[in-house]
Amino acid sequence: MKKSVGAKTILYPTPALLVGTYDETGKPNVMTAAWGGICNSQPPCVYVSLRKATYSHHCILAQGGYTVNILSEAYVRQVDYCGIASGREGNKFASAGLTPLPAERVQAPYVAEAAVVLECRLVQALELGLHTQFIGEVLDVKAEEGVLDEHGRVDIAKVRPIIFAPDTRAYYG
Repeated sequence: MKKSVGAKTILYPTPALLVGTYDETGKPNVMTAAWGGICNSQPPCVYVSLRKATYSHHCILAQGGYTVNILSEAYVRQVDYCGIASGREGNKFASAGLTPLPAERVQAPYVAEAAVVLECRLVQALELGLHTQFIGEVLDVKAEEGVLDEHGRVDIAKVRPIIFAPDTRAYYG
């Protein structure tokens, strides 16, 4: 028998993604976003949903693009930090010990330590209430060679991505 737990933002698995942006001065910024996923196949599009209060919200609108970075569970502390600290107060890349590299297709940095990186051009921003859903066309996907299988596809078992449980605010591998 099932018991109602009420209306909540629960969907499993929820990815723990790092979103890379530049601010208007060109300073690299990165934030953790758990509200994200695939939203279209042709053209390939993904979304991240961010609160207007986040520093990255303004950066995505200003630059017209962002990166989505998937790190392995070995980086859970850095991913958690990037979800707690604000880029307004400092350089989160430096504080987290992560390395920003310029994306090739969009005006945004990516995380060098990420196993998989998606470079996304902003195509639409939907106001949904507390969050804005940023839909980005995936212009390129980069993957570490060590996470690819013999056919050149990303092997999730090799990536070992971090997932997030929104109801308990816990991370899992």
